[in-house]
Amino acid sequence: MSDSTLLLAFLTLAFMCGFANSMRFELRSGLTKCIAEDIKNNAMTVGKYSVVNPNEGYPIPDTYKLVVKVSSPSGNSYHYGDHVESGNFAFTAAESGDYTTCFWIPDSKENPIVTIDFEWRTGVAAKDWSKVAKKGQVEIMEFELKKLFDTVQSIHDEMFYLREREEEMQELNKATTSKMSTFSFLSIVVCLSVASLQLWHLKSFFERKKLL
Repeated sequence: MSDSTLLLAFLTLAFMCGFANSMRFELRSGLTKCIAEDIKNNAMTVGKYSVVNPNEGYPIPDTYKLVVKVSSPSGNSYHYGDHVESGNFAFTAAESGDYTTCFWIPDSKENPIVTIDFEWRTGVAAKDWSKVAKKGQVEIMEFELKKLFDTVQSIHDEMFYLREREEEMQELNKATTSKMSTFSFLSIVVCLSVASLQLWHLKSFFERKKLL
């Protein structure tokens, strides 16, 4: 593998390890929007959301307030907000897989379209490095080295995680291929059996009619 390929792979893994997702989207009352993120086991994740006030200087109308739920792949709830205009969540993933954050606005007569700001960070990007530096009162070089070490550790963990996912996909492909082979064989057996029965039936019919 060339140096350029190795560098590209390293940068790609570094990007995946510290993922930060910031977005703004619209949601109509009565509808639900869910956002999913693949998070590996023991990875830290933080998120915050807020409704964009349509009338600056005035309170946000009740019809603009949200119901928010963050769920794990197995359905466990990590955060729940009912009738809120903003909030945040933070947790360490207890299992690997797709975690979902769902936003819902109760239906109302006004039927408003609400704009929502949402930021979701995982891995290294989820750490507040300014607080780490302030709390430890470390020198700039020590701070950068700690940040670099955590990044490399995250890349290392991500490589093993991707390898495990690749092995799972290979096992799934093998199982699927085996099932398809068995199904194809059974299909051929059934077709041959039906053809044999048809030939036997036609032969018996012609013999009864004394055509053979």
